[in-house]
Amino acid sequence: MQPAREAISVFDMFKIGIGPSSSHTLGPWKAALACLDAIQQKVYVSDLQDVQVYLYGSLAKTGKGHGTDIAVMMGLMGADPVHFPVESVAAVIQKVKDSSKLPLQGTHHITFDPATHIQFLVNETLPFHPNGMSFLITLDNGETFSETYYSIGGGFVVKEGDQHPAGKKVELPFAIDNAEDLLQHCMKGMAIHEVVMENEASWRPEAATRANLLRIWQVMQECIYKGCHTKGELPGGLKVNRRAFALNKKLLNDATYTNKEGWIKAIRRGGNEFQYIVDWVSCFALAVNEENASFGRVVTAPTNGSAGVIPAVLQYFICFCNGQTDEQIVRFLLTASEIGSIFKKGATISAAMGGCQAEIGVSSAMAAAALTESMGGTQRQALMAAEIAMEHHLGLTCDPIGGLVQIPCIERNTMGAIKAITAAQLALQSAPDFAIVSLDKVIKTMWDTALDMSSKYKETADGGLAIHIPISLPEC
Repeated sequence: MQPAREAISVFDMFKIGIGPSSSHTLGPWKAALACLDAIQQKVYVSDLQDVQVYLYGSLAKTGKGHGTDIAVMMGLMGADPVHFPVESVAAVIQKVKDSSKLPLQGTHHITFDPATHIQFLVNETLPFHPNGMSFLITLDNGETFSETYYSIGGGFVVKEGDQHPAGKKVELPFAIDNAEDLLQHCMKGMAIHEVVMENEASWRPEAATRANLLRIWQVMQECIYKGCHTKGELPGGLKVNRRAFALNKKLLNDATYTNKEGWIKAIRRGGNEFQYIVDWVSCFALAVNEENASFGRVVTAPTNGSAGVIPAVLQYFICFCNGQTDEQIVRFLLTASEIGSIFKKGATISAAMGGCQAEIGVSSAMAAAALTESMGGTQRQALMAAEIAMEHHLGLTCDPIGGLVQIPCIERNTMGAIKAITAAQLALQSAPDFAIVSLDKVIKTMWDTALDMSSKYKETADGGLAIHIPISLPEC
């Protein structure tokens, strides 16, 4: 066995957290938690007198709209983004603002005014990655030291000086750096999801992997269901109304139900006409990303900004393609995760590095491959579907209006989901042995495009729609 360049687990690609952004919310939250751990390795938390937080690059430019300041405070308080009740975040942050006191790790209170202790340095960027942040710690005795972290996309966090996120140094039975590696392993008679499951055994027993994946799907589906049954206006000041609620109600035509199972049955009873199905796929994706924009509980897939694509396509598979069993769900998520990890190794899943092609494009490719294999496609057809999906997202920019994950981000999830389904259908009707463009070639092209793309189109709100739509947002 040989270790891959970077061993990435399915649970690195799919992380449970809180919206609205994996790079600007979940990543900084985890960085603040890591900072707490680093502090405890040197001194007692009770020895701290002051913490200053400096946000750089994309974190500085769109951090307020993405809740980066909120995430940092929650992390410094020791809150767990996986389990902390999302409905309590606003009240906790308001208490910090009102009292100018921050309970480090929930116990040691220090003077902390978010307006002055968190600095958005919009004209400065750290060299390693656009999403950089530093914590300057001052002790009671006057001694100071700093910790610097980078949120590199998808909730992955790297400490300055580390090449990769910690905790991934394992040897895998099937080392995979690119799509060709994956295909070579599959030629031994294994499906993509089987290769991935074998690798996951390097971290945990198979039963645990299955149980955790079903938990991931439970959170995804709960997010869809909640989004479809919540109306109102999204926070942030853009005055964007939720649309999934009204669309869900219209499509169900006054059908009655009391839970998710009854809801799915009601959806199926509506038929399988093309327009009906397309409307539902859009509704599923809208629901997830409206929840994400509302600081709701979501799963990175592979990011928060693209969190709606894979759940929408998987829900489509369940509702309209009879993908009803736990085994089918597990296989879908395993396959999707491996495609995402190959993109991360060969290019990026960070919009701050590659624009929206790195988020919606990657999520669409992940969903396309998973759906293709789930519908009986071969390994080559699954990789072809991923290639098709990304090929038609190449060059997609990230230009969020007001630095919020609302326009055009929410609608882009619907487009990514529809493109994934179309890519899967094309691949299933094609002979991939004669394909001209390989998945590895399109990943290389995506990375080259990312390097060529102007920084104003990389989650900075300095270009595109962000500067052509006049808005006036309230102060955060």
